[in-house]
Amino acid sequence: MCNATYTVRFGVRLRGSIHTFTGYRSVHSEHLEPVKGGIRFALSVNQDEVEALAALMTYKCALVETPFGGSKGGLCIDPRAWDTHELEQITRRFAYELIKRDLINPSQNVPAPDMGTGEREMAWIMDQYMRMHTTDINAAACVTGKPLYCGGISGRVEATGRGVQYALREFFRHPDDVAEAGLSGSLDGKRVIVQGLGNVGYHAAKFLSEEDGAIITGIIERDGALYSPDGLDVEAVHDWLLRHGGIKGFPAPYHRPEGAAVLEEACDILIPAAMEGVINLSNAERIQAPLIVEAANGPITAGADEILRAKGAVIIPDLYANAGGVTVSYFEWVKNLSHIRFGRMERRREEARHELIVKELERLDKYLGDAWAMSPDFKRKYLRGADELELVRSGLDDTMREAYQSMREVWRSRSDVNDLRTAAYLVAIARVAANYAAKGL
Repeated sequence: MCNATYTVRFGVRLRGSIHTFTGYRSVHSEHLEPVKGGIRFALSVNQDEVEALAALMTYKCALVETPFGGSKGGLCIDPRAWDTHELEQITRRFAYELIKRDLINPSQNVPAPDMGTGEREMAWIMDQYMRMHTTDINAAACVTGKPLYCGGISGRVEATGRGVQYALREFFRHPDDVAEAGLSGSLDGKRVIVQGLGNVGYHAAKFLSEEDGAIITGIIERDGALYSPDGLDVEAVHDWLLRHGGIKGFPAPYHRPEGAAVLEEACDILIPAAMEGVINLSNAERIQAPLIVEAANGPITAGADEILRAKGAVIIPDLYANAGGVTVSYFEWVKNLSHIRFGRMERRREEARHELIVKELERLDKYLGDAWAMSPDFKRKYLRGADELELVRSGLDDTMREAYQSMREVWRSRSDVNDLRTAAYLVAIARVAANYAAKGL
């Protein structure tokens, strides 16, 4: 159960009348503070959903060892029904109601983007906090997922999708685990279906296809789906989606009006990256993917999870697979509190040390002649010190590797643990429990 849930109802004068909105901010566990969790804008938002997602955040943060408790927020609104100025007024008023109760605060409760929100909304919330706390030097840390020029961090927008990629890479480093899913080899050539080409689904599909050689055979959106066994051009589909608000009319012969049916097409990896509950009792028996990666929160219902595992499918659970967002949010929070971007102090010193080695290699190059020579591009690559984006990606990759290995150890060492989800919860709950026990609670 959540420790606390605050429900706010407020009015905003828009279009000549008062419109009333309902929002929530739920805190699941305060074993570590601040608590962390996104704010979503959607008509489906309700108290039960927000509380469930706050609980998931507690376990997600514990699993990837970010020093936060779990929280979540939501506003029952269709963001597409309002223009930018109206949405700003609504967001600022919602933020005001939460800020004055310390439900947005750098040391107590730090939101981030979620479904229906993004960098723009986070900048509005940060500015609202700064207006109400004019002397708080750490005010920028009250929210993460901000634009880069407002205290954000390089790599935050791509973080959740990048985390999905790193999760899959780590899974494929373990041949026993790959064989458990009835697969073999690497990500190269694997057929992937992505449900939802929003921020998470787009970046996951883009990176897997461009960097790992995966073939994106299906893309599912709310107005249908695109399917091609030969693969889809992710960038072209994404550009069309941004311009037209959907994939209908995309200039290709493989549009399917019934998008949900593409979930059931044969593929190697299925990535549900949008709404919760898309794989449920009504379609679980027909899902053919041997490996499912939960890029969204709760895309598989409990009943469907049992059916899929009985069929032999391996599921990489949401509290691990989509933890890239909160991991890089943690990096952004640390950056805001330290008031310096990553790499600023050490980058040029790193380059200077590398240059010493390169000069020595060049001396050997001249001495040995044709018998030995540096690769043509070696000097340029080696001399360049790591910038913030590279450091963020490095930290995220390390986090995803360590978290998977902690899950895998439980999965492979205990006869009573048959799936990664159970293993992930055992790891996370044990860490939360140890924190409470250490404090004598």
